[in-house]
Amino acid sequence: MTSDQETGSEAPSRILLIEDNEANRSLLEDYLIYQGYSVLALGVGIGFDRALETFQPQVVLLDLRLPDIDGCEILEQMQRHSEWCRVPVIVVSARAFMTDQQNALSLGARRYLVKPIRLAELLQAIQAELIE
Repeated sequence: MTSDQETGSEAPSRILLIEDNEANRSLLEDYLIYQGYSVLALGVGIGFDRALETFQPQVVLLDLRLPDIDGCEILEQMQRHSEWCRVPVIVVSARAFMTDQQNALSLGARRYLVKPIRLAELLQAIQAELIE
């Protein structure tokens, strides 16, 4: 239990992490928890809808290359849902082509970070989205 939870102050911000690479997922999850966030990490895209409903994240970190569904399909589904389209999505992907970035941004992603990412840059992006 953190000191914030013990004193009854504001609950930690919730981040939904969708990343199929186990090492990347574990590293990001551990880092974000260390930074004080509440994290729900998924290794596949199927089930993201249930996670959005039950976990109610304030930010989604999304890899585009998932084994079961393309991350762009997740973006499209989020845009079609009145509540989900308000949740900021930060794409974290190895797809470095400008067309991939433009496509994800046109589908509603707020930011696009190319792997390998700098953790400080990711943290700044998350904090900026939580403020907006």
